[in-house]
Amino acid sequence: MSPPVAPPGWSRWLVPPAALSVHLSIGQAYAWSVFKPPLESALGLSGTQSALPFQLGIVMLGLSAAFGGTLVERNGPRWAMTVALVCFSSGFLLSALGAAVEQYWLIVLGYGFVGGIGLGIGYISPVSTLIKWFPDRPGMATGIAIMGFGGGALIASPWSAQMLESFGSDSSGIALAFLVHGLTYAVFMLLVRVPRPKAGADGGPAAPAGVQVSARGAMRTPQFWLLWIVLCMNVTAGIGILEKAAPMITDFFADTSTPVSATAAAGFVALLSAANMAGRIGWSSTSDLIGRKNIYRVYLGVGILMYALIAWFGDASKPLFVLCALVILSFYGGGFATIPAYLKDLFGTYQVGAIHGRLLTAWSTAGVLGPLIVNWIADRQEEAGRHGASLYGLSFGIMIGLLVVGLVANELVRPVHPRHHHVPAPAPKEAADVPRQQPESA
Repeated sequence: MSPPVAPPGWSRWLVPPAALSVHLSIGQAYAWSVFKPPLESALGLSGTQSALPFQLGIVMLGLSAAFGGTLVERNGPRWAMTVALVCFSSGFLLSALGAAVEQYWLIVLGYGFVGGIGLGIGYISPVSTLIKWFPDRPGMATGIAIMGFGGGALIASPWSAQMLESFGSDSSGIALAFLVHGLTYAVFMLLVRVPRPKAGADGGPAAPAGVQVSARGAMRTPQFWLLWIVLCMNVTAGIGILEKAAPMITDFFADTSTPVSATAAAGFVALLSAANMAGRIGWSSTSDLIGRKNIYRVYLGVGILMYALIAWFGDASKPLFVLCALVILSFYGGGFATIPAYLKDLFGTYQVGAIHGRLLTAWSTAGVLGPLIVNWIADRQEEAGRHGASLYGLSFGIMIGLLVVGLVANELVRPVHPRHHHVPAPAPKEAADVPRQQPESA
């Protein structure tokens, strides 16, 4: 696929809006909790079962990013975004069919497996390209794009809730909502146009300088695996709340004089999405000023405090519960937006997209761990006769422990040893007069 070539003077500031458009679409994944109660009611599912499409989607996001990272760098973001569009929209259409015929395995296959591939491929290509375009401000640049993924639910959550209210929350209403999602996102993602700048374009990326480590070399370093642990722990802690946000706030205040309605719960999901989105641009931009290690100290250290406050006092005060959850989700989003810049600092820009894709297997792991911990423990507690906030006390204690592990791993990160540095081969003599073509933008 041959993308359009940008004219002379083309600005790098046109790259982030295109990346943002794609991430706003695939960021719908964070609104999955709105579909959980209707699916559980219509198809007779448990909380653990209704989380499967989301869990599998995150697993496939990480796996497709890991295995597709090299292909994205080779074929360019235009190819990647086409693959993302086809897979993401097809996943919704398969899910619509599954809901219509009441075959839950089709929803898991469509939303989780097929749609998850679209999530992974669509996620990494804008990020890796922006790092190369903004070597001077990598945290800010990737934060602009990645905040779209975090903010996707800000649009999708109330929109999904309104559709379920209009179409009905039975299997046919859920099917129609999935169908509208698939068709709408296909049209929206088709509107994206991705230019590829030539060498010397205004504001174009500088040639790689400093430490440069290949993707294969990065995986042989302790730094890669320490960051894998850091990301996995931070994501597990955030996704545990996000995936079950709507039923969680309902459970916490079910036994109080001010229970939370389904509409208010959907609004809470939208608020979490806003915090997720704001954290991605705000915290990642802050990391350009105070450093990546310091900002992860904030994510993990303060995150421990927020989880402890929810566990001990969350059911006594709605404002406290909401505030702590918003802070946790801002750190969750900030962690995603900051990790590409952390990778760039340690490994350079040589194959940062492929390295980032491989690191996102931590997200796949967390996508299983977070919802599994919260849902499985809540189901077991409910079977034991417990209710309300007591359904989540044990799982929140586990999350605090995981954040401690992440905090320790972050403290152990050091610069990469020179033996892992990549030494590029000399360019062929006959190519000396041919202008080098810069990476395709997103």
